[in-house]
Amino acid sequence: MENFIDAFFNIDIMRQATPLLLKGAWVTLQLCAVVIFLGLFGGLGLALLASSKSALLRLPSFLFIDIFRAIPPLILLILIYAGLPFVGVRVPPFVAVCIAFLLNNSAYFAEIFRSGIKAIPKGQMEAARATGLSPAQAQAWVILPQAIRNVLPDLLSNVVEIVKLTSIASVVSLSELLYSANMARAVTYNSSPLVMAAGLYLLLLWPLVRVISRFQRGLSISH
Repeated sequence: MENFIDAFFNIDIMRQATPLLLKGAWVTLQLCAVVIFLGLFGGLGLALLASSKSALLRLPSFLFIDIFRAIPPLILLILIYAGLPFVGVRVPPFVAVCIAFLLNNSAYFAEIFRSGIKAIPKGQMEAARATGLSPAQAQAWVILPQAIRNVLPDLLSNVVEIVKLTSIASVVSLSELLYSANMARAVTYNSSPLVMAAGLYLLLLWPLVRVISRFQRGLSISH
């Protein structure tokens, strides 16, 4: 038991590793802010294209969504970071992660937004148009607010998955939380920094998970 505690909960090692892990946590937060923002707006744009009446807009967006939902994000990241240099394009680790997550997460967010848009009765658009709004105004001020409200728990759940998925950035040596914890483990020959990293992820994600649960309960009651 004493060996287990020393291997996973060594207080001295945790104290030494704290500055490095906090720096890694800050990089993780920056990364999350960028990739979530890009994914949300990229997904919303794709959802609007996929909901268009024009086949010239719909078909390419559906193709994009299917392709990038099918490709594992880790493979996508390695292709961008390690593959592009073979054609003369070198991408910094942070930028490579952002591009990979934009392509992957936009596809998932697009399907969530699209399902929310499809769930709105067609009469809503007709009623909005009858008040004098243009199709774009009706979409922005009437359809989208209702659609987003309906799929908000799914959007938040996807955000949680994105935060957890940022740990794959360690494979391109981006000094985010997992990479920093693994470096501390390699130096100290102890797993305590990894336990600390898990605790920091828990502190970061647990409040969001509770918010999602409240939204889901609220929606189930309203329905």
